[in-house]
Amino acid sequence: MKHITVVAGIVWNKGRFLAAKRPEGKPFAGFWEFPGGKIEPGESADHALVREFAEEMNIIPTAWEYWREVRHEYPELTVTLHFFHITDYSGDLLPLEGHEIGWFTHAQAMSMPFLEADIAIVDDLQHVQYAAQAQEA
Repeated sequence: MKHITVVAGIVWNKGRFLAAKRPEGKPFAGFWEFPGGKIEPGESADHALVREFAEEMNIIPTAWEYWREVRHEYPELTVTLHFFHITDYSGDLLPLEGHEIGWFTHAQAMSMPFLEADIAIVDDLQHVQYAAQAQEA
């Protein structure tokens, strides 16, 4: 079975977090996820996090911390996700790959269709709050 390793960033802003809806034409279109992407061969997770956010969301994370690892098996592949909490960034947030994005509370996210690998993360976010970010929504 194919295996990929990815990074995912949970960007915080005044107690809400950023989520992105996968665009039409991509696998799992219509499902919400935390932005991120594949770690390239020889690349560190930290470098991949910064690169993916620059490529996908037009921002550069400037303050983050590693949170946890999740391994999930889909029928066609296994994915290992490295989740980070991002508490500050530079640049203007702009989805560059066709994603719909939004800032959500835990309660809002619980009723949204998230990717299977992210569902437990969304649930656990009720215990995590980063309320004092400098970024404006």
